[in-house]
Amino acid sequence: MKKLVIGLLIFFSYVFIIGFFFTNKMMYIKKKTDKELIDRDTNFGLFNQHEYDELEKRHFSIPSKFGYNIKGSLIAPYQHNRYMIICHGVTVNRLNSVKYMNLFLQKGWNVVIYDHRRHGESGGKTTSYGHYEKFDLQSVVHWLKTEVDDSILLGIHGESMGAVTTLLYAGMVEDGADFYIADCPFSELEAQLLFRLKVEFKIPSVFIMPIAKPFVKLRDRYTIQEVSPLNAVQNITNPVLFIHSKDDDYIPAEMSKQLYQQKKGAKKLFIAENGSHAMSYTTNREEYSNVVDEFLKEIGL
Repeated sequence: MKKLVIGLLIFFSYVFIIGFFFTNKMMYIKKKTDKELIDRDTNFGLFNQHEYDELEKRHFSIPSKFGYNIKGSLIAPYQHNRYMIICHGVTVNRLNSVKYMNLFLQKGWNVVIYDHRRHGESGGKTTSYGHYEKFDLQSVVHWLKTEVDDSILLGIHGESMGAVTTLLYAGMVEDGADFYIADCPFSELEAQLLFRLKVEFKIPSVFIMPIAKPFVKLRDRYTIQEVSPLNAVQNITNPVLFIHSKDDDYIPAEMSKQLYQQKKGAKKLFIAENGSHAMSYTTNREEYSNVVDEFLKEIGL
């Protein structure tokens, strides 16, 4: 009897430790500082502090349906109705979106950049890899259309988790943008977690995933299986440009290829020759810009 009790204590201690350790790493992933983001993109020639400060920006604060505020900026130098919303990836904030903002400003688009929940100046306690973030994106779209005009021509660009958020939003019943650009998304959260477990921890997933799944549901009120761009993309009717670096070792390029194959209707796929994760634009700027132009031309914009 004593051995049974000890065995049960060891088992439940293992479950508790593993469950909290891995869900903590997911929910409270370490974020980069503003200085790190500015220094990195300044070194790449993609961020100029003086030019950014001189831009006329309209800062906004939108209430999330989950009880916090979403902070962002609208940069609208043009009088026409073309707008882009930029969704950043995990660990960064809207400063990471400045390089894409500049790209689309140069192409004649007004731009919205904003901070996802638990990033930058926005509220929110946890990161959910697109699950709750897609509803915040919905709030940003509604705000923009209310503030400007419901008939605006709207595109949404997302990088990494921002790309996942973009696809999950686009796959909802409401299809609020005219086109989407998804740069290095994962196809399914579970597949991505299994891949990272293999790469980072070299632990068989059978020892982790059956514990992590119920802990995510218990602690953050969603299921890992729900975060599936592969399912969402089947519902997307408007055009999507998928972008990925060939040598991405954080989210494999095969995931964007799967999403591209699953998407029906207008679509385009660009696999960049150079760059690691979320570096397709940084290391292939001319090609990236040209592909965006080609995509917009192909869909009549």
